[in-house]
Amino acid sequence: MVWQCVIPGKKGTDWEGGYFPLTLQFDDNYPTTSPSCKFPVGFFHVNVYDSGVVCLSILGDGWKPSITVKQVLVGIQELLDDPNPNSAAQHRCYELYKKNMPEYKKRVREQARLYPSRV
Repeated sequence: MVWQCVIPGKKGTDWEGGYFPLTLQFDDNYPTTSPSCKFPVGFFHVNVYDSGVVCLSILGDGWKPSITVKQVLVGIQELLDDPNPNSAAQHRCYELYKKNMPEYKKRVREQARLYPSRV
């Protein structure tokens, strides 16, 4: 099963106005195993690998079969504006986040403009 989802950027954040495509892929072992969650390749975020794969605790060691798809999506939405620099997946994002926050925020706003609402 493959689901095409959209994560809206939260109001009042640098992600606001962006509607970010996310693919959820469920294998035959779901809900025993977590779905794979992936943004487009090259997505700019501290906790997203260059491949687009999301690095989030509830999708790894923190997974429990009781976690709902809604909780996964909300968790990823929260992660956008509240990244975990202790689990960085992209070196260039991490460096900007830690050493040049104004440039990091500028890149986030630029990315949000790349993904406007389709409605």
